[in-house]
Formats: sequence, C-alpha cells, structure tokens
Amino acid sequence: MRFIDEAKIDVEAGNGGNGCVSFRREKYIPKGGPDGGDGGKGGDIILCGDSQKNTLLDLRYQRLYRARKGANGSGKNRTGAASENVEIKVPLGTEVWFLPPEGEPGEGFLGGEILEHRESLVVARGGRGGKGNAHFTSSTNRAPRFAQPGEEGESGRFKLVLKLIAQVALIGLPNAGKSTLISSVSAARPKVAAYPFTTLQPNLGIMSVGDFHQIVIADIPGLVTDAHMGTGLGTRFLRHIERAEMLVHLLSVAEHHDCQELIKAYEVVARELALYREDLVDREKLVVLTQIDTISEERLEELLCELRQHPLMAERKVMALSAVTGSGIKEFKDELALCMAG
Repeated sequence: MRFIDEAKIDVEAGNGGNGCVSFRREKYIPKGGPDGGDGGKGGDIILCGDSQKNTLLDLRYQRLYRARKGANGSGKNRTGAASENVEIKVPLGTEVWFLPPEGEPGEGFLGGEILEHRESLVVARGGRGGKGNAHFTSSTNRAPRFAQPGEEGESGRFKLVLKLIAQVALIGLPNAGKSTLISSVSAARPKVAAYPFTTLQPNLGIMSVGDFHQIVIADIPGLVTDAHMGTGLGTRFLRHIERAEMLVHLLSVAEHHDCQELIKAYEVVARELALYREDLVDREKLVVLTQIDTISEERLEELLCELRQHPLMAERKVMALSAVTGSGIKEFKDELALCMAG
C-alpha cells in the first residue's frame, strides 16, 4: 500500500428539503386548513478517525464527496426524511486545513485535527429543511399558499495533512540502522537493504514494555544536508517527527569509523531539525551507536568514552546496540521506558 500523507478534497453537503404547501382534505371536515410538512435536513460531510488506517491513499482516488438532499415535506404534516451523513474515514493524526475557493488568494487555515479513534469533525453541514405552510397560519392568513425552500448545504475545499502519532521517533542519516532496529523491538517489518534511502516512508511499530505498557515508535526516513530545503527526501517526512515526545538519534559505527566522523554525522541531522523547528532538538534525549557487531569491543568502548565527553552530548545519554545480534537491545528498551515514564 502506498503511503500518502497529503490529499486535497472537495465536499458538498446536502441541501435541505423543501417545505410543502398542502391543505387538509377529509370528508365531513370543511375548511380543514393547511397541513404542509417541513422538508428534511440535508446530509453532513464528516471526517471520522479510524485507527486501522495509516494513509490518505483512498482520498487520492476520490476527490469529491457529496451528500444527498433532504426529502421534501408532504401533506398531513409529514416531515421529509433527513438525508444520511457522508463519513470519510481518515487515519489518526490528520490535520484539516480549510482552503479558499479555487482561484482566490490565500493559503487557508487549520480548522482542526483528528487524534483519536472515532473522533469526528463536521467539515460541511447540510442545509435545514424548509418549513411547510402549516407554520405560517395566523389570524390574518388562515390559508397560506407558500412554504420555505430548503437551505443550501455548505461546500468547501480542504487539504488533509497526516502527521503520524508516535511517542518515540528514530532519526539519523540513511543507513543508520533505524529500520533494522524498529523491526527488532516491534512487529513492524520495514524494508531493509544496504543502500541510501531504503526507507521511503515512515514506519510505525509498537514496542511492549513489561506486561501492560506499550510504546509507539516511528522509523523516519533518513535526513541529509539541506533536507529542510528539499534535498534528498526533503521536508516531506519531517512533519511526522512533530508529534513525537522523544527523539532517538542513531549513529552507525559501520558508516562512521571515528568520533570525529560520528560527530559530523550527528551535526548534519541536528542542524536540519533545528532549521525545520528549533524545539525539536530539545526532544532528543538519547544517542545510540548502531551496528556495533562490525567493530571490536575495545574500539566500541573507546568511541563511547570519546562521545560521552564531547560537549554536544552533555545533556544526552549515549549507548550502543546491535539489532542483528541483539546486544544492547534490552538496555535500550529499558532506557526508553524510563525516559517515557519520566
């Protein structure tokens, strides 16, 4: 399934049904009077959160959503049936941006977001039904021959932007071992290969902590220099980091062989985060050396010691693991649980 995190849709709510002009006609009841019923309400267009969805792909194939008009009123004071609402299911974490009519200037505004399962947001309300002529009877007009037409339903254009909901986001350069790590601590099975940009879309995994707690982890595609300006995969996936409570920065010792190279790799990603949103850097609490099965234990201890003494790591915990051999995985999970609990 393709991962689509942005889509534009047009919606048209249903018009209200027309009120009815009718007069009571029954044997032995002369001058029965008006009995025209009201029109029914038009259908609303509603966005509804669905925890089983993780992409906006469906909305790329269907761009226009229309609700039906309410039924017209009828005689004997019978109100027309209201039209059914149209529900559009969207993944959790979807932002709803109201766009100006086509051809008009402006970028629109954020109208709401859907963060919970079955949470709903009405984006276009159906029109109210018109009143029948029975409503307009008075002492001076005992036989009104008019009724209200139904109101028009609302319409609009919207941009839906998906930002994944994860408690922890794994960040780093391409080939830092993010996909391998998330596959070892959760049931997620992202594509793993030894070439840049293997991960072309974010992946979500659920890591169990103890018997009753779980942590949702996101594997974010690799960042490169000038990603905030569109280089590599650009800012397309940086938005998925925004909701994460904590960032884990992965550095590969297989790709970077000494402390200086590791610091340079760290600075590349840290710079892109800061340029995209300054507060994201403060969420980075853990730096993890990955692929440690490719170097000796003595060399690993040297790198850890040098990194922990570097000024950039003053407020961050530095640890190491190998997702292939499982070394350090338990300590990593325990540290995540401790950080999230704190």
